[in-house]
Amino acid sequence: MNIKLTERDKIRINDANDLYDIMQRILLRENKIDREKEHFWIVGMNQALVILYIELVSMGSVKSTLVEPMNVFRVAILKGATRVIAVHNHPSGNMKPSEEDKQCTDRLIQVGKIIDIQVEDHMIISPKTYISFKNMGLMEELEKSLKYVPTYQLIEKIRNEERTIRDEAVNAEKALRVEAEKRLTNAVHYLNEKDMSVEHIGEVLNLTVKEVQRFLKRKKK
Repeated sequence: MNIKLTERDKIRINDANDLYDIMQRILLRENKIDREKEHFWIVGMNQALVILYIELVSMGSVKSTLVEPMNVFRVAILKGATRVIAVHNHPSGNMKPSEEDKQCTDRLIQVGKIIDIQVEDHMIISPKTYISFKNMGLMEELEKSLKYVPTYQLIEKIRNEERTIRDEAVNAEKALRVEAEKRLTNAVHYLNEKDMSVEHIGEVLNLTVKEVQRFLKRKKK
């Protein structure tokens, strides 16, 4: 169910407090009986974090509500939202996130990655206060979770990491070669300035005569 927004509600969300002011009003204007049930809303935003819509995705019991990622992202895709914030209430007033809350957020994050919609935060609210997963560091923690990542994504992630490691190793090897060449060039020029013969320089630095001559053609660095 789409929540009717006033013009003053269509603001840029700079932090959780901005959104709580709006969600608190929405929660308080719900029917008193329904207010005792868990509601799950999705706030859709554009790339600039300006609110496009607020959708009531599900309403459950006093202890829980069922949330399916398909229902969460359906409206986001239709309305062109690129970022979303999940919001649900705890009628008990206990703001501590449950394991189910964390798992739900984890699933939404991973599905969002597949369809290129960023889950910015998950807020738990009551008529008097709220908590933000982002402010608690939970969003960053769940971003790293692999529990709900599809197998093909895990394989691709491992392959990307392997490519990165190989590239870093190749770059490190190149850097070492460049540094070694620089040091040898300087050493050859130094010994040459001491009037040491090409043959003698080769013996000292374990180089062939051709290699010494090649280094002598280079500028000292």
